[in-house]
Amino acid sequence: MNDDQELMLRVEAVLMTADRPLGERKVASILDLLGADSVSDEAEVSTEETSATAGKTSGRGPVVEIRSAVAALNEAYEKAGRSFRIEHVAGGLQVLTLPEFAGDIARLKGVRQQSKLSQAALETLAIIAYRQPILRADLESIRGVACGEVLRGLMDRRLARIAGRAEEVGRPMLYGTTREFLEVFGLANLDDLPQAKELRPTPVAKPKPAKIADTESGDEDDHATPAKGADTMVNEADEADEVSEVSEVNEVMETTPANEPNETNETDG
Repeated sequence: MNDDQELMLRVEAVLMTADRPLGERKVASILDLLGADSVSDEAEVSTEETSATAGKTSGRGPVVEIRSAVAALNEAYEKAGRSFRIEHVAGGLQVLTLPEFAGDIARLKGVRQQSKLSQAALETLAIIAYRQPILRADLESIRGVACGEVLRGLMDRRLARIAGRAEEVGRPMLYGTTREFLEVFGLANLDDLPQAKELRPTPVAKPKPAKIADTESGDEDDHATPAKGADTMVNEADEADEVSEVSEVNEVMETTPANEPNETNETDG
């Protein structure tokens, strides 16, 4: 057994026994991997880059070793088809079962219907999670109802907490979520909360053929109207020409009979 395999087994033993999420540095401390002159992750990365540039080899930092061990363990679990994985929850590492086994675990723990959060509690908790730290007055303004009892219930379940006091008259209390909230909902941190655009329903698009048909019919109507107008103008022009021709003929016919008798009379005379 090499050193990497031994570290994997040690990390697995610690995380299997822990009843709460443990940070990577905490795991390294438990396994006695942190020296007296422990450095931060950024310093470790910069040190490794400098050593690589200089052509020298350097050992990995304890946090990097823990991360590599966790990745190797998850890969081994997946290949073996195990029912659990090591996940990042509430800023730490914890062994969790896969979602498809939730029903079996619920029956084992005796989870009952009444232990679930009510709709009012879920709404209140969602507002606190997205708007924290938030005043109770603002919370009740958003919901439109009093939230005292619901808020106390969330605090009893350790899902909500008093996050401080506002710099206002009377110093009212501010409310926020807890680490237990992140654990219950399987979130690594508050940045993992769904964004508003992800929660909006996708609008149903209207069928395009109907729009195209309407447009085409409208175009036909638009084209048809000028055509009719043009024909009307042509017909009116033709009628005007005919009227002028008829008037000219009438003038000629009116003048001709009047002149002919005069010519006849002059001839007879």
